[in-house]
Amino acid sequence: MPRVLFNSKKITTLLYVKTRLHDVYLVQQKKSIMKSILSLFLLFSIALQLHAQRPASTNYDESKVPKYILPPALKTSTGKKVTSAKSWEKARRPEILNLFAENIYGQMPLKYDRITYSLINEDKKSMSGKAHLKEVLIEVFNQNKSVKINLTLFIPNHKTGPAPVFLLINNRPKENTDPSRTVISEFWPAEVLIEGGYAIAAFQVNDLAPDNKLSFMNGALQLYPEQLNADNGMRAIGAWAWGASRVMDYFETDPQLDKKRVAITGHSRGGKASLWAAANDQRFALCISNCSGNSGAALSRRQFGERIKVINTSFPHWFNTNYKKYNEREDQLPVDQHMLISLIAPRPVYATNASEDLWADPKGTYLSLKNAEEVYGLYGLKSALPEVQPELNIPIIESPMAYHNREGKHDLTVYDWKQFIRFADYHYTNKEGR
Repeated sequence: MPRVLFNSKKITTLLYVKTRLHDVYLVQQKKSIMKSILSLFLLFSIALQLHAQRPASTNYDESKVPKYILPPALKTSTGKKVTSAKSWEKARRPEILNLFAENIYGQMPLKYDRITYSLINEDKKSMSGKAHLKEVLIEVFNQNKSVKINLTLFIPNHKTGPAPVFLLINNRPKENTDPSRTVISEFWPAEVLIEGGYAIAAFQVNDLAPDNKLSFMNGALQLYPEQLNADNGMRAIGAWAWGASRVMDYFETDPQLDKKRVAITGHSRGGKASLWAAANDQRFALCISNCSGNSGAALSRRQFGERIKVINTSFPHWFNTNYKKYNEREDQLPVDQHMLISLIAPRPVYATNASEDLWADPKGTYLSLKNAEEVYGLYGLKSALPEVQPELNIPIIESPMAYHNREGKHDLTVYDWKQFIRFADYHYTNKEGR
């Protein structure tokens, strides 16, 4: 019978290794459990925030919309009627722009010390040769500080001459605008725009102002610290709009882009920012505001869906301090959102809604466009919007003010983008296009 030799050192070592492996396994299991708990906690927190945004008292009943009188767009603060485009631009438009800055969006800084552009990545044969990718770092300097804007840009290769551009203010994760196209999102279907002959660009809002009430100042506002101490100072929405103009500064230097045909685009809070950007910066040829709702394209005085108090409570960092004075007092506002749309005239503007998104007040958005018609009329532009809000999935495209209400939820989809392309095609080949 063979002898079996036992090596106590080896046995001890093996037992130690086995014990350590078991310990490692337990640690990994604990980490996995903790990660799952954290994910559930985050989801629960988001659910609580969404629930807080939609109080039980939210009005979705048209019969409960209060009677309201909109402030007149075509009457100056001294009561003088505005009857021409010249008097609008000289007298009334500056008044309204200032009222929005003072009471809602905050002052828009006009100066900075310098701005630089750096091409940090390039692929001339992106999208299987269909597009030229440029990743551009835009850095703006002021008061010995700087802010960096990371721009993703695709330019169609099949188009001769400078390409018109859609610029998205991206309020979703940066992966939605993935330059590698590993992730292809409906939110920013770059391939669809390239196929249509348009350049497509985007920047993420957190570069300009983190979308957080505790850290929103860690961006563009570092360049303008005086804004934080002012009741009428710029906050996050204003910073995002300011950033869109800095991207426009870059577009003017790129010979591959048509700087006179840039459409500023945004969804939800990004849609609020796109309207404010277009109102302040007349270099944007078109403005598109997708599902922007309260403090965006929808009338505040209707008190339907989201209201000013809710938005100021849930997102106190979006608008200036003065705006809080109008919580539950919409009728005291010296402006309403039809006047914001009016500031974009005579440039074409497109607003949208979705059937499952009553929170953003589809009817209030449509009425806002309708009430801006008189200002567009000063320029001889005739609206094609019918008196009654159109049915679902019937876009009104061939008009200086366009609109659609599609089936679905609060989102930005390929359907929306295809309508925006039609809108741009129409205006860039029509006398109404600028």
